[in-house]
Amino acid sequence: MCVRRKPVVLVVLLALLGALGVVVAVNSIGGRIKLPQLGPECIVRADGEVALDLVQMANAATITAVGLRRKMPEQAVVIALATAFQESKLENLDTGDRDSVGLFQQRPSQGWGTPEKIQDPRYAAGKFYSALKKVKGWQQMRVTDAAQKVQRSAYPNAYEKWADESAVLAKALTGRATGAVECTVNGEPALRGATAAAALAEGMRLDWGKGLNTIEATQSGGLTVAVKDVNVGWRYAHWLVSHASGTGVERVRFADREWTALDGKWQPVTGGEGAGNDTVIAEVFS
Repeated sequence: MCVRRKPVVLVVLLALLGALGVVVAVNSIGGRIKLPQLGPECIVRADGEVALDLVQMANAATITAVGLRRKMPEQAVVIALATAFQESKLENLDTGDRDSVGLFQQRPSQGWGTPEKIQDPRYAAGKFYSALKKVKGWQQMRVTDAAQKVQRSAYPNAYEKWADESAVLAKALTGRATGAVECTVNGEPALRGATAAAALAEGMRLDWGKGLNTIEATQSGGLTVAVKDVNVGWRYAHWLVSHASGTGVERVRFADREWTALDGKWQPVTGGEGAGNDTVIAEVFS
């Protein structure tokens, strides 16, 4: 029986390899090779590890930025992320139970806002933090208890299972970990050149608000952001990586390390223009 099965296994293996070759060939048209995605595009490592796709990562970064802009502590970010994990898997849904929509599955009929507003991740996150802030003693509550005070879910204990993952994300996205967000972005950039740089700057301003330090355009196409300390620098650097897919970011540099879209890793800067601890540099595809 084993002798008869070997040719079958070999044929199947060759067929799979052939299909892989076709995919690589098709995606290499235009000079850039796009390998098939074999796993999550983003890995976050900060006293634990969390794997997300590019959409989830961007939403997590925006939820965190809105919380920090509102001067909410890191625990509030953990609660918000755990809630969005449970309610939508960090996806901006256009439907849900009854009239629920968005990252937090907020309901227009319950006073959260219009469906259009709720599906703006910044608006939805802001409404969540506003409601959480009104909960007396939320800082001392378990993640699931604080979330339930806001959400009033039929499954009040469901949020707790996301507490560990949310703590990892919060530590990285608040800037308390170095080079912790790594995303690989393959394929044709969503935006290029001046259009990408403008969209990137606008996205940063919307997420971070008036607290964002000076943004300046670079000659090579991109932007620089002045930062007051390393912690704030990694907040912005991780945000830029998290939003790279939708804004055409090719490279991010900070603290003499750099991330590139195709490689997806933070590496020491070995040549070219580096970046110190007072400036975050982002370059977009030309």
